[in-house]
Amino acid sequence: MTTLNHTVVSHTVFHLLGIPGLEEQHTWISIPFFISYVTALLGNSLLIFIILTRPSLHGPMYLFLCMLAGADIVLSTSTVPQALSIFWFHTGEISLDRCITQLFFIHSTFISESGILLVMAFDRYIAICYPLRYTTILSNSLIGKIGVGIFLRSYGSIFPIIFLLKRLTFCKNNIIPHTFCEHIGLAKYACNNIRVNIWYGFSVLILTVVLDVVLIFVSYVLILHAIFRMPSQDARHKALNTCGSHVCIIILFYGPGIFTALTQRFGRHIPPHIHILLANVCILAPPMLNPIIYGIKTKQIQEQMVHVLFTNHK
Repeated sequence: MTTLNHTVVSHTVFHLLGIPGLEEQHTWISIPFFISYVTALLGNSLLIFIILTRPSLHGPMYLFLCMLAGADIVLSTSTVPQALSIFWFHTGEISLDRCITQLFFIHSTFISESGILLVMAFDRYIAICYPLRYTTILSNSLIGKIGVGIFLRSYGSIFPIIFLLKRLTFCKNNIIPHTFCEHIGLAKYACNNIRVNIWYGFSVLILTVVLDVVLIFVSYVLILHAIFRMPSQDARHKALNTCGSHVCIIILFYGPGIFTALTQRFGRHIPPHIHILLANVCILAPPMLNPIIYGIKTKQIQEQMVHVLFTNHK
């Protein structure tokens, strides 16, 4: 469906192709997509249920983890069902409004997760450097305000993109070689000048995700400085162990994203389907692996998971 305006055709319906060049393998590719999505859904739902129903897990670290699990569910649900419908039923048709809605949730949730990882680094810093004042500083009231602040920042920074995209006339093409919609990937099909979109998107990235990475790095420099000043080796080992899960999740979240950005910038000879697969790994891997990492590395969560999954059925 198209609308005519001064003989210029503006597309209102787009077609997502999935992973171009690997169409014949779409059925096989859908298997890891489906498994990772089900794992993410079940793992994060279980994590949220355990944290909310166990009073012993109502500490700051677990409440931030609960926020991360919620964001993981939103991020994977924003993308994977759409990809599976392309792989299984070849239904890649998507309206402009749906496309903008999808990219809004993908980008805003990604920024939310980045913000949550930053406050989790701050949480570890307080726990290790000011252990006696930990629960006083990070009160439930402050945690609630931090949570609201994270989501206001993410939704507030991405909200203008809706209007930046709605003002455009999409006359170049309506075939999107991807499994999901994203800001610049959609804007580049416009006839208009998209310099404002590019600069706004870049500014948001620098002021949110890049700033978060810098502040997380500073937090861990301060944490390591405090740890290595501890007199007891046992205390040092215990402090490092409490940071282990968080460091794993930071690497898992930012690692694929940084690698994807580098391949897009310098890997000009890399086939397009590799870029698309890497973009999907950025969205698939963290939601699937986060609850597994915390389940393995955090003794309290491990115990409660065993209790919920096995004890209740005896």
